[in-house]
Amino acid sequence: MEGKKQKRVFFRMVFGRTGIVVALLLIQLGLLFLSWLALAERLHMMVWLMGLVEAAVVIGIFNKDTSTTTVKLAWIVPIILAPALGIGLYFFVQANFGIRAMRQRMSLIFTNTKANVKQKEALLDQLEQKNPGLYRLSQYLYSTAAAPLYTNTAVTYFSSGEEKRVALLDALKSAKKFIFLEYFIIGEGIWWKEILSVLEQKVAEGVEVRVMFDGIGTLMTLPTHYEQQLRKKGIQAKVFSPVIPLLSTHQNNRDHRKIAVIDGQMAFTGGINLADEYINAISVHGHWKDTAVLLRGEAVQNFTQMFLQMWNVTETKLEDFTPYLNSQPVEAKGYVIGYGDSPLDWDLQGEEVYLHILNQATNYVHITTPYLVTDDHLLQGLLVAAKSGVDVKLILPGIPDKFLPNTIAKSFYPVLIANGVEIYEYTPGFIHAKSFVSDDVRAVVGTINLDFRSLYHHFECAAYMEEVAAVADVEADFQKTLALCRRITMKEYKEFPLRVRMCGKVMRILAPLM
Repeated sequence: MEGKKQKRVFFRMVFGRTGIVVALLLIQLGLLFLSWLALAERLHMMVWLMGLVEAAVVIGIFNKDTSTTTVKLAWIVPIILAPALGIGLYFFVQANFGIRAMRQRMSLIFTNTKANVKQKEALLDQLEQKNPGLYRLSQYLYSTAAAPLYTNTAVTYFSSGEEKRVALLDALKSAKKFIFLEYFIIGEGIWWKEILSVLEQKVAEGVEVRVMFDGIGTLMTLPTHYEQQLRKKGIQAKVFSPVIPLLSTHQNNRDHRKIAVIDGQMAFTGGINLADEYINAISVHGHWKDTAVLLRGEAVQNFTQMFLQMWNVTETKLEDFTPYLNSQPVEAKGYVIGYGDSPLDWDLQGEEVYLHILNQATNYVHITTPYLVTDDHLLQGLLVAAKSGVDVKLILPGIPDKFLPNTIAKSFYPVLIANGVEIYEYTPGFIHAKSFVSDDVRAVVGTINLDFRSLYHHFECAAYMEEVAAVADVEADFQKTLALCRRITMKEYKEFPLRVRMCGKVMRILAPLM
């Protein structure tokens, strides 16, 4: 186990941003040494030249319309402190090696398939006067993510991986036409063995089965070239962005989605990956708390389309989606939008939906998230809601899985607490659920964390629900979870180790680049 952890760290350091930073840092030190050794008499000229380059790059960063102030500041600080490192890293990331082709392909797929799922104009006409907030959100998500608003969709909420385990297996066993699975992590173990057995049975029955998993997410949880093993069983399988020995910004854009679609009639999403820690069959960070939803009805189409769009990124010919977009209406109250978020465009659907909930709230907003490494926009949304008298509560892990993100999250505690936001930590272990629930009216359950990776760098998805019966289940589960948490006041914050508090403050400025 220790060897696997070391291997994972090595791959992430070499093939991720850490490797890039180390390489550029060495270049920075080398340039300083050469300047001192051979160009001492001209050092003042080099300083002036570097200053001009720094100024030009900083001006360019400030004038970028596609970055937030938080992201701009995170670039400017290393550029000023270590010019060769900062400028080199900035231009490397902006060059987007390995991403441009994917962006062009995804844009083409989006353009050619958007019309497959159409917004119901009559439904929007009703909402324009009745519910202008939902009307505007629907317009935004359809124009930017091709995610229409639906009625006639029933939602079942799962408060644990154990609950989803039973429901997913039953759904897979019922498949008659096709099964689509897209997961950030699939891990060999008890649960995946059960799922794989069903998938093999379904292939024998003539059901089309496709499985896609992320290259980094499964780096240490599946054998190398595992997709080839699945193909031998008759399962169509792909690895999204497999790890390759190249320094590339492409390695940071992961497929963090969790989607299961069965026959176009059922769709699962949420935080739960297909690995044993998610069902507490093994203990990694204490008790693992997670959530998911099952959709039945018209809104399933959005998740079917999202899966097919991602699947076709690496295909030479775009397939016809229409045979799979056959979701039938299910009588149910309320509105549902299944939506995705992509790092390949300039829209931040995940963040905008969260801000919508904060802005619409009049009574409460209750949030669960494993990470809190947010930008100014979302931070201000939380603060404004709390200052407006809205009951804003956040539940975060009591036993974290990563040291640096946890320390950065804690650096936000003082300002949140001082402005009325209540912070809680889940004492039994790690909370991996990503959910917002507000006013007994609206909720989101999905894959989108409150950190820069989810909001800016990863492919994500979620289900937005309004006036849906399952909203009450999300709030009831929040209250049940809250009873297992300890509230963090300023007194408790000051009792955290000094190294934790200081590390969070120092690293927070670079959080957007992590």
